[in-house]
Amino acid sequence: MKCNVLALFACSLLAQPAQSPVPGKPSPFTQTLTLPAGTSLRVRLLETLDTRRNRAGDRFTATLAEPLVDGNRVVVPKGATVTGHITESKPSGRWKGRAELALRLDALSFKGRTYPLHSTYVSRVSAGHKKHHLAWIGGGSGGGALIGAAAGGGAGALIGAGVGAAAGTVGSVITGKRQVRLPIETPVRFRLRSSLTLSS
Repeated sequence: MKCNVLALFACSLLAQPAQSPVPGKPSPFTQTLTLPAGTSLRVRLLETLDTRRNRAGDRFTATLAEPLVDGNRVVVPKGATVTGHITESKPSGRWKGRAELALRLDALSFKGRTYPLHSTYVSRVSAGHKKHHLAWIGGGSGGGALIGAAAGGGAGALIGAGVGAAAGTVGSVITGKRQVRLPIETPVRFRLRSSLTLSS
């Protein structure tokens, strides 16, 4: 009788379905670690970003330039992949306005898993146009005056100055557009806006 009871008990255990982990929740045997808000994320771009061609919403890929550590323990190694998107891309105008490029991180990929994250955004702004335009217009005017003086004396100098100023103005339109360009391998530093929980 005892053998039959034990056999029935064993069969009942075998008949019970194995418990599977709930999707989205770590297994009870999985260790987790939480990185607090404010944690620094220094990355290197894997592609060039430029206000000439990139627009808000465009995605980009980068890698961690420094490992994420907890005390003396490396939590995420250098080289882990991160992805993000451009939050703002404003090209520079011909005569005024500065180009602006703003980035934000969205996710970290590590050990075959992808973790959504919320980072601060990083913005780069181009230099202004004023000095650049004055240099071009002034240089063009001076050059025109010298050419006019050589050609026809005083009157020629006045005419030449006008021609030179016009040429300088055209030059500022052609070359005065300044953009923001972040080449491949550019280091950029972000910070976590909220905590990030990783599992291992």
